Amino acid sequence: MAKTRRGTPGERTAGRRPAARSRRAPAESRVRSSRGRRPAEARMRTGTQPSRSKAMRRRWIAVLSVLTVLGLAYVLLFTSLLGVRSVEVHGTGDLTAEQVRQAADVPHHRAMLRLDTGEIRDRVTRLPRVAEVEVSRSWPSTIEITVTERTAVGFFDTGAELRLVDGDGVVFRTVPEPPSGLPELKLARVAPDDPVTRAVTAVLGQFPPPLRERVVSVGANTPASVELTLADGKIVRWGDAEQPERKAKVLAALMTREGTTYDVSSPELPTVS
Repeated sequence: MAKTRRGTPGERTAGRRPAARSRRAPAESRVRSSRGRRPAEARMRTGTQPSRSKAMRRRWIAVLSVLTVLGLAYVLLFTSLLGVRSVEVHGTGDLTAEQVRQAADVPHHRAMLRLDTGEIRDRVTRLPRVAEVEVSRSWPSTIEITVTERTAVGFFDTGAELRLVDGDGVVFRTVPEPPSGLPELKLARVAPDDPVTRAVTAVLGQFPPPLRERVVSVGANTPASVELTLADGKIVRWGDAEQPERKAKVLAALMTREGTTYDVSSPELPTVS
């Protein structure tokens, strides 16, 4: 019977090396996850897994951060720490600052962030003499209100009272007597939505400044028949509100001639009579 040759120890060891490497290779490949991170059991063996105390500390930091944000929001929105303490008014003339404050009705000590500036603006705009309003916050505790009052371009006699009218045709004030320097609007009615009113106020805004101070009355039956009467009794037939610059130049030339009626309603064919 033939004997099996065992070989030397070195030869036996050499023969097992490839197998040892092949057994270690899968184990080492399992140490890394598909994302390149070591699995939890590997980290536990090497001591790289976060400790329980560190995890708890991170959770408490997150909770405290949320509570801080909520607390700050509560202070800003629901306490008087940044509440209204003063209301400043700018741009008043006939109106007083106190009249504007009363109309604005800004709640004192209300948190600034909870104030609706649009509502404040709407309340002030209801004042007849106010044309425009701007409302803004001035931190930390002031509300600023800037008003633009209406400017009268003429007055309207209703038969019972005299009313001031602005450039938009808005009646905004009653006066006891005819105001000096303002013409009378001799119209059937005065209203912002009335075409004749709009034409008359537009012409008053276009009329040459040197002559505007001499106008004592303005009338019209239609938007295209605006007529102005001067202090010396002369009449200017302006027509509609179109071509104001051209009409002003033609009128300046016509006024050098003798006459009582100056018609520039058609600036191409002006007349003096």
